[in-house]
Amino acid sequence: MAEAPTAPSTDRRRLRGEQTRQAILTHASRLASAEGLGAVSLQRLATDLGISKSGLFAHFGSKEELQLATVEEAGRTFTREVLKPGLRPPAGLRRPWAMCTSYLSYLKREVFPGGCFFAAAVTEFDSKPGQVRDAVVAGRHYWVESLARAVREAQAAGEVRADVDSEQLAWELDWILVGANNRFIVDGGSIVFERARRALRDRLERVATKSAARLPNR
Repeated sequence: MAEAPTAPSTDRRRLRGEQTRQAILTHASRLASAEGLGAVSLQRLATDLGISKSGLFAHFGSKEELQLATVEEAGRTFTREVLKPGLRPPAGLRRPWAMCTSYLSYLKREVFPGGCFFAAAVTEFDSKPGQVRDAVVAGRHYWVESLARAVREAQAAGEVRADVDSEQLAWELDWILVGANNRFIVDGGSIVFERARRALRDRLERVATKSAARLPNR
């Protein structure tokens, strides 16, 4: 009679399984940013990663499940690379500025080879109802609402004028960033980021109160 597996061997198998799943999702999110979520299929990933299709089925039961997990992974990356660094400054004018410059850094460092994952995915799925579209749209909405919340916090701190519409300002900041993303994909080069920073600085300084902290030069 075979002996039951020991706890250490079970833990090692679980760890290998988690590492494999992470490698799949990391590759899938990078692939999706460059070629679209439609390119993320079990067959494509099996070919790219040298994993059997049946091995992938052990982690994801369908293409939709894989795509949803890919969106979730992209969200974790965005949180780590953009939101967390952007939220480090205390509430005030410097917080929305830091969020925007973190986004530009995320683009410039090509965290995803196809630019912002969510900007690409929203365009791809805007007319395709379903769970994947809902997940992508929720990610985009969370980012814009985070910007609006940072503006409201800056108003509460006395650094953004009280008459400023936080939702409108967040919308404008976001579209400067979306424009930078699109131009960088097409043109490349650092001038995109210099122009975007100039536009962001100008917009934020126009809503700042006299007591607001000065924005960093870089």
